[in-house]
Amino acid sequence: MTSATLSVATTSATLSTERTFEHIIERTGFTDSRELLLGSPFDYPSAAVLCLPNDMPEPRSWAYQEALEAAIKDAAIAAEGRTMALFTSYSALRSTASSIKDDLKTRGIEVLQQGTDGPPAQVVRRFMQSPRAVLLGTASFWEGVDLPGDALSVLIVARLPFTVPSEPVFQARSELYDNAFMQYAVPQAILRLRQGFGRLIRTKTDRGAVIILDRRVTASRYGSAFLRSLPPARRVDCALYQLPDVIRSHLVR
Repeated sequence: MTSATLSVATTSATLSTERTFEHIIERTGFTDSRELLLGSPFDYPSAAVLCLPNDMPEPRSWAYQEALEAAIKDAAIAAEGRTMALFTSYSALRSTASSIKDDLKTRGIEVLQQGTDGPPAQVVRRFMQSPRAVLLGTASFWEGVDLPGDALSVLIVARLPFTVPSEPVFQARSELYDNAFMQYAVPQAILRLRQGFGRLIRTKTDRGAVIILDRRVTASRYGSAFLRSLPPARRVDCALYQLPDVIRSHLVR
């Protein structure tokens, strides 16, 4: 009698954090696994620009929401629609939609929002069919949304996608770590950010800009971990008022 070895292959574009598989191995228990990290088929330095505004207010600041809304409007106008903004809460999404909708409408740009303009699949379909639209999404829109070609040119991340600390499953798993924030919360948020980033470049001919409107990605002690985990897009540190010019110059190349 001969014995056979059973194998399982696990693949994904977003399993690694900081170019290692330590977090996912710890989560899954695949301690005897063999790992292989392959490069992307996309030419990210040419196809994508990563915009990091250096004058964005702190997320908890009273001025943050106003700056967020202005940045989304400026980006959408510069790209003539074709913009998706990802949020971490429905309340922030709804507040933003209410504030920017009328101003963008006067520019001929439609604002579509998750939870108001139909089920996710319907909202995505309307966005792809509209020549000039902005899509505001949260939750499921961070992953699994495929918007190739000219449908999406600008992806905006409102805040780093940390899980709410009071979420029961998150609380329970956090108890397993000595430093739950750095060992669990940060890696989980990195994976979610990578998933969000992946909405932009879906084919070898896609081109666009990613804007992160959370200054913690550059100002915090853990921000560098996020940046090291992202695809190697061309990085531009700029002021908020410079975003439209950065977007236009990149899209017309």
